[in-house]
Amino acid sequence: MTGGTGGPSPDTRAARAARAVRAARAHPAAPPLAALAAGLAGAVYLWGTNPHQAGQWLPRCPFNWATGLLCPACGGTRMTYDLMHGDFAAAFHDNALLLALGVPAAAYLGGRWLVEGLRGRRYRPSLGRTGTAVVLGTAVVWAVVRNLVG
Repeated sequence: MTGGTGGPSPDTRAARAARAVRAARAHPAAPPLAALAAGLAGAVYLWGTNPHQAGQWLPRCPFNWATGLLCPACGGTRMTYDLMHGDFAAAFHDNALLLALGVPAAAYLGGRWLVEGLRGRRYRPSLGRTGTAVVLGTAVVWAVVRNLVG
């Protein structure tokens, strides 16, 4: 259907635009790109917000707040801040296990998710029962060790 000027009617343009938006959101690269954009926005905020200083607008670990104990990920925000500012020793002190195992695993999985999405394929890693048990067991042991050692 055409309008009075001979071009497509606004309804047709709007429908095409809506289809294009739906297609872009359905593309396998959309979720990893959105996660990357959110991570970059968080990093920009964290760059100028020192979590080592009191009074910063950063969320507190709910597990630490409720129990006073360190969870396996406690110190992750401080670690990220220190990494972004090139202080690897402080990052290691903030959370050694997360730095040694979590950062490389997240980089690999996130990178793979993005590459597969850009290739038009969906990527859904699965640990399986053994992998899940290893990850959870490592997290529990790390939480116990860091709370006992101090």
